Amino acid sequence: MTARTVVPLAVPMALGLALGMVLALSGGPPVTTITQAARGAGAGPSASPSAQAAPARAANTDCSLVVPADPLTAAGLATPWLLTGPDGADPAASGCQQSNPNLSAFVQATILDPVTGKLSVYEPLVITLGTDPAAAPVVPRLPRRAVVDIMIGFNGGNLRLVGARPGTLSRARCVNGDGDSLFGQVSYCNGVAFYAAARADMAFGRLRVPAGGTSPKTGQRCPTTRSFQLVDQDQSDNVTTQYLLTASGQTAQVNAANRAALAGAAAISNGSDNALLDNFVLPALGCTPFTAPDLSADGAPGTSQTLDELSAARNQRAPVALVPENDPMVLVNGQFSAWKTDLYRLGVDQPLAGWQRASSPADYCASMLNIQTPFIAANARRFAGVASPVPATGNNLFTFLAARLSASFTNLDCAKFGLRNTVNLSTDPNGVAVAATFNLTVQLPGVAPATTPSASATAVPDETGTPWWQQVP
Repeated sequence: MTARTVVPLAVPMALGLALGMVLALSGGPPVTTITQAARGAGAGPSASPSAQAAPARAANTDCSLVVPADPLTAAGLATPWLLTGPDGADPAASGCQQSNPNLSAFVQATILDPVTGKLSVYEPLVITLGTDPAAAPVVPRLPRRAVVDIMIGFNGGNLRLVGARPGTLSRARCVNGDGDSLFGQVSYCNGVAFYAAARADMAFGRLRVPAGGTSPKTGQRCPTTRSFQLVDQDQSDNVTTQYLLTASGQTAQVNAANRAALAGAAAISNGSDNALLDNFVLPALGCTPFTAPDLSADGAPGTSQTLDELSAARNQRAPVALVPENDPMVLVNGQFSAWKTDLYRLGVDQPLAGWQRASSPADYCASMLNIQTPFIAANARRFAGVASPVPATGNNLFTFLAARLSASFTNLDCAKFGLRNTVNLSTDPNGVAVAATFNLTVQLPGVAPATTPSASATAVPDETGTPWWQQVP
């Protein structure tokens, strides 16, 4: 017996429809005007990281991010995005500061030269409103007809985009969700146009996405961001961007010059499925992520969420994991929404849910359990030797992935489809997963599986490592 799985249909997106959907959503969010004086030009940070109000940080999970004018241009890319409190709240009072790892925001651009098919990446800088950059952002040199895709990630609950000027969001085709029903942590600008240009370049042979390859350690195909071996309750979310954070709470792009000039600055990152794939899982398997020259880091090879999606579209074989309607980020008032699911999928170049009914929530849950469980179990020893992305969740990569799968079962409400959690975690007194056993019995939605584990794996305790959003690959 085999699990029912999600198999993608070869249905092309209608660009006109997609752009219409995006434009319908990009004109609604609020607009504000941010002056140079409000940014505190030359004044430095408004408060040090240690001066934040602890109660506000604990209570608030939402922030706003001011999008600079013309963010798709070279000048716009080099203009800092401004993190501030929700509904005009003060950054310090709300905890919405880049120095707060629970509420920091990150922006990532992927750039296509449609004439040559060449790709590059760039990390636009996010600073706390009222501060200045610790170092001026690099002004990138873009091709004349460059097509720019921007992805935004957040370590908190809900991040609302706000235009620096009237029309900023609509001109950049920024999508934050379905009206006031935000995606939550993620948003994007100009994704539909970018992927349309990329597909055209691939059709003409100008853009060649490399093969994903085979793991030299397992002999299996290297996983992608659309692999059921890796997905969780909200796949294809957040970016691989890193910034440097100084002791005074200022941020700068990560490059050689800034590292030398800002001695002691720490690297901060987005808690991202893509960073998990690119910085942890692929290296552990001996696989290599898709990279392009990073224009904010002297052309050094850089990863991006968009590069991961291009690679997944090229390399992921059936079953293909696509954003399901029970993903918490695409729910509207707790209910399924094909419209909001499609808006999310547009930003990561996936087939629309209305045309892709095979990816039902029940089948997504079953495929995740039936494919990811044996993958983690088979690589238990290998992953146990890798530092944990989040030591507070699991004491190494193996236990982290097991805990993540268990949480995804709950967050996707997979039990309502007659499925059972395949993971049995052992935790220490602090709630950190230190071992896991698995039930490898294949499940079908609506069919109760056996309760006796058919295989198990136990992780070796490993207390080393720092959180993945603070690591430099």
